[in-house]
Amino acid sequence: MADKWKHTALLVIDMQKDFIHEDGQMLVNGGRAIVPNVIKAVEVARQRGILVIWVVREHDPLGRDVELFRQHLYNTGKVGPTVKGSVGAELVDGLVIKEGDYKLVKTRFSAFFATHLHSLLQGAGINNLIITGVQTPNCIRQTVFDAVALDYQSVTVIFDATAAATPDIHADISNTV
Repeated sequence: MADKWKHTALLVIDMQKDFIHEDGQMLVNGGRAIVPNVIKAVEVARQRGILVIWVVREHDPLGRDVELFRQHLYNTGKVGPTVKGSVGAELVDGLVIKEGDYKLVKTRFSAFFATHLHSLLQGAGINNLIITGVQTPNCIRQTVFDAVALDYQSVTVIFDATAAATPDIHADISNTV
């Protein structure tokens, strides 16, 4: 059965405490509800021999690598969102990077932008992607659009393992990706 899935990867995007926990600095309101479904997607992927790629944000403590519109969050004297090594940058409880998985750090919406994701996937013979995580109108959508532009054969978004700040935005955006 593993041969059937050897050209597929599961991307788990931004399932970090700062996005999911109620006190997270970048809380995505729908994020907590999808955690069990993301856990299940990861379990199924591992059972099928699908490469699991943990796409996470990790930023410089001074915010030198964040988008211009977010730099103010790092100039407050407090630790900004998803700073490397901070509690907020950790994966939520129940999600664990295991041997054979891959961790990819990004600093923008798309998992492809200014990362080596495409090269990694090409080298592994991956041409099909399954997407889970947050936030549908930003990181999920931009990653999907870039994957399509890069000619991945199949790009699948698991609707109930992705989330946005509101259910309406998630449903509207999911109909376009």
